[in-house]
Amino acid sequence: MGTFCSVIKFENLQELKRLCHWGPIIALGVIAICSTMAMIDSVLWYWPLHTTGGSVNFIMLINWTVMILYNYFNAMFVGPGFVPLGWKPENSQDSMYLQYCQVCQAYKAPRSHHCRKCNRCVLKMDHHCPWINNCCGYQNHASFTLFLLLAPLGCIHAAFIFVMTMYTQLYNRLSFGWNTVKIDMSAARRDPLPIIPFGLAAFAATLFALGLALGTTIAVGMLFFIQIKIILRNQTSIESWIEEKAKDRIQYYQLDEVFVFPYDTGSRWKNFKQIEQLKQKADKRVRSESRHSSRAPARKSLGYGCRKGSSFWPREGYDTGCMETKFLMIPL
Repeated sequence: MGTFCSVIKFENLQELKRLCHWGPIIALGVIAICSTMAMIDSVLWYWPLHTTGGSVNFIMLINWTVMILYNYFNAMFVGPGFVPLGWKPENSQDSMYLQYCQVCQAYKAPRSHHCRKCNRCVLKMDHHCPWINNCCGYQNHASFTLFLLLAPLGCIHAAFIFVMTMYTQLYNRLSFGWNTVKIDMSAARRDPLPIIPFGLAAFAATLFALGLALGTTIAVGMLFFIQIKIILRNQTSIESWIEEKAKDRIQYYQLDEVFVFPYDTGSRWKNFKQIEQLKQKADKRVRSESRHSSRAPARKSLGYGCRKGSSFWPREGYDTGCMETKFLMIPL
């Protein structure tokens, strides 16, 4: 697997320092709490393993956790892919369309931007994500997007378990008065009795996990919606912002121009397939060489993505000297 291959090829443990950051600590904490409580609630109080439905439900919970963690660590440790230090385009004439990064002492490949946090130029940079403590770009954009999809789906499943656990356990324990509502936590709901009774501590933990699951579903679901929206236009978050700024400039200066995004293939399905194709290429690259691209030969390192005809260059027949391309190369 991509993550395992990248881990065993680490020359040192420097990459593991990415875990020592508030973003991964919170993200992994939420995943651990929601997954653990969902399994405990399901097995002990809602859907026991000795039933067929309980066994299937438990396997689904494990499956959600494994897929979420796999894509999360893939996005974190595989990384976005960096422009090699000192890189220059094979055709010297192409350098007139590219910016030069003084920090990396290299030309910025098409669709690349310098990240101040990573202190490197990132290939097809989308944004620097604090939750994975790494940039989202060429190599890990697909894994990051899958994580944004799977996390809300897994949290919805977990939230269902939490709600049904509290409902089944509290249904016969509630008593209503004129001005009061009483909960008898000593009353048993299920026969036979569970190994561990559903007490006040279990209720509080389940309620807390439910809040985390619902909050994650809303927050991460919104991020996924934003990501899929720009993916269908074959854009990154930075390019979407640049396009918006370019259109504002056209309107401000009242130019008789129409902005056309140069990387849009004209089909949402083709745009969507771009990210999967990039993931397949990135997986092959991770398996074939070390992720420390700065030690690879400069020209050979960008052969997989920055040659003409790839997703890093405008579509065929597009004028690379036109206004739209110049806007896309403006500094941030």
